[in-house]
Amino acid sequence: MIKNYIENANFEDTGFSYTLSFISGKYKMIILYCLMEYKTVRFNELQRYIKKISDKTLSQNLKELEKDQLIHREVYPQIPPKVEYSLTKRGQSLMKVLDQLCIWGEEHRDEKSL
Repeated sequence: MIKNYIENANFEDTGFSYTLSFISGKYKMIILYCLMEYKTVRFNELQRYIKKISDKTLSQNLKELEKDQLIHREVYPQIPPKVEYSLTKRGQSLMKVLDQLCIWGEEHRDEKSL
């Protein structure tokens, strides 16, 4: 009976899969976490926070997060150009999930590997 259920199940139809589609990748959760902590952040500040990320990779991740309506990009018409990133309401609603990941990590950080 359980085997039949698993054979007919489709992971891509789950809410878990849907959520992962927005935060998958090496840097998206880090970007979101940074914006949660510091509210409004500029490109170079994000790059310093993440450390080992190229301009291209950071730019691509930011564009994807903006397309998914998780972050807002504010461009100020000045020279040199000023661009700031912040969480949207949709992005803020995802922070409950990321915050739980952080709490779990803090609780289990000192445990030895089995």
